[in-house]
Amino acid sequence: MDNTASQPALSALYTELNKFGQNQDYERALKTANKILQEAPTETAAFQCKVVCLVKLDKFSEALNLINKEKVLSSGLKFEKAYCEYRLNRTQESLATLRSVSSLDYRCKELLAQVLYRLEEYAECYELYKDLVKNSEDDFDEERETNLAAVLASLQLWAGVDQDDPGLRENSYELCYNHSCFLVGKGNFKGAEEKLRKAEALCKSSFADDPDVTEEEVEEELAIIRVQLAYVLQKQGRIQEATQLYNQVQKTKPSDVGLMAVVSNNIVTINKDQNVFDSKKKMKVATADNLKQKLSSKQKELISINQCLLHMYTNQADQCIQLANQLKGKYPDIETPVLIEAAHFAKDKQMPKAIQVLEVYSKAHPEHALSVHLATAQLYLSQGSVYQACECLMALGDLQYKLGVVSTLVTLYLSQEDHNAASDIFTRAIDWYKKRQPGSEELMLLMRASANFQLKNGNAKETAKMLEELRKVNPDDPRLIAQLIAAYSKFDPAKAQSISHQLPTPEDVSQTVDVDSLETTFSSLGPKYMKKLQKAEPSPKVGDELLLKKKKQKKKKGKLPKNYEPGSTPDPERWLPKRERSYYRGKRKDKKKDIGKGTQGATTSSADIDSSKPSSAPGSDVGSPRPGSSGDASSPQAAMSASQQGPRQQKPAHAQKKKKKKAGGNKW
Repeated sequence: MDNTASQPALSALYTELNKFGQNQDYERALKTANKILQEAPTETAAFQCKVVCLVKLDKFSEALNLINKEKVLSSGLKFEKAYCEYRLNRTQESLATLRSVSSLDYRCKELLAQVLYRLEEYAECYELYKDLVKNSEDDFDEERETNLAAVLASLQLWAGVDQDDPGLRENSYELCYNHSCFLVGKGNFKGAEEKLRKAEALCKSSFADDPDVTEEEVEEELAIIRVQLAYVLQKQGRIQEATQLYNQVQKTKPSDVGLMAVVSNNIVTINKDQNVFDSKKKMKVATADNLKQKLSSKQKELISINQCLLHMYTNQADQCIQLANQLKGKYPDIETPVLIEAAHFAKDKQMPKAIQVLEVYSKAHPEHALSVHLATAQLYLSQGSVYQACECLMALGDLQYKLGVVSTLVTLYLSQEDHNAASDIFTRAIDWYKKRQPGSEELMLLMRASANFQLKNGNAKETAKMLEELRKVNPDDPRLIAQLIAAYSKFDPAKAQSISHQLPTPEDVSQTVDVDSLETTFSSLGPKYMKKLQKAEPSPKVGDELLLKKKKQKKKKGKLPKNYEPGSTPDPERWLPKRERSYYRGKRKDKKKDIGKGTQGATTSSADIDSSKPSSAPGSDVGSPRPGSSGDASSPQAAMSASQQGPRQQKPAHAQKKKKKKAGGNKW
């Protein structure tokens, strides 16, 4: 084809291509671009249009292959190449492509910010978005501000970088949601709950007037807000409300697999060691293979740790140890996998193995010594090895001088009655604070505690020395003076006598006493004490006789027995229990129940049928309760006798009674 003939044809094809592009008919535009490239394979404009059409049609792999194939024609398509790599989850390749661009325009900067966000490079991403929000003005300003809020929240939440609240707008539910994530990173769960409630209301109102949005699409948007709200409620200890929200989101079955993974993981944390079968199902959802690009690295780490814990709770020893070893290699900077492994061995009563695992890790990672040494000390204490536990606590370096650790060490040594070791702990801690934190409140507390300890253990001179140092700081403290007197009285009575003059006088002490508060406290001691107080009041004067009569209470008349006869002599034994009275003969029993027990033809004397004596005739069942006696089917004796019979011989109690009555009647 000659050039004169091809030029008008190309012009017509370009006109057609432009028309399809403006109408966003990318399928037909792609066909037209192919026609142009068939006529003129070196047409750069047609090649670029073809790549753009493939991108618009989401054919990223095909577009990227075309760009990589045609090096010359695609020299100006760095943005399109990086975008295709980004959409194909080749994030590192996309970053390398953007880094090769000498001068980044706004399109490349925004794409670079997105790439950095996916790679969790939040600091550089934040600076890029700040520049874009400041120096650009178009229809996408609100989206950029939303992304800026998301990066700021990620810096606070995942990277642990403390940020100030930027005071961004909250005119959309996305901005409210991101602000709530920022507050979660700050630990302000109450404020985060308020923002999420507002975001939910804004989301509903923003889609209320849009007829093109279905109810399912609205629920899809609300799902992520509700899951975050459930997490905030869970962190506040409102487990029931959080569970209801998680279940509500699960019923809607959102298409976001990452969101479902978060829901499943959080439900597993609520279940803990309960509902393990449900937790297993949830953990399968949280660890699915299609979540690689949907979760942050911190989320993946937490899910893996929860999975390892679930293996331990369900006694899956091999899976627990295997996953714990994988996590130790993948996350060497966290000690949780090692603690889980040690807990698993401790659960199986393999204490030496658990201690060995912790000691090996503490030597390799001394920066995580606190939690590991504390866990090791706990394991030693569970075995009763107190001194080994103390050695673990003293291996904490400067942390061993924290007041809580010092208190624990002193308590442990005193439990073994090792007063010298406890005293040495106090001495070392006080020396450490004198060198590093002189005059601190912790030092004063330690010196007071040490003085009390030494005084109880008879070291009066050491106590006096310690208290004298404390007096230099607070010379007018009456408690210190009183303790000094008690200490000096043990070895220097004269010194104690001279110091006693420095105590405040009773008049000085009484000036600081609040009489009203004392009376209020005194009146709240209870009615019994107040009655005693009334008895101790002085006798009234002569003119107060009328008042005294009013205060006297009327005595109530005593109640008489129902069968009381006036003029009769009361029973002198009425104060004794009935069974201890001389005339008590017990309850009278029916004579018929005692007759008929014994062999046929036997006779009974009048003494044998006395109702006050138990029957001892041959054949009577003395060891088991008789019909009509206090023993019943629920008494231990009845249960015991019934259990001694065979199953076929056990009969209801009423049948046995009838049989005995019938036999007695025949005998008479």
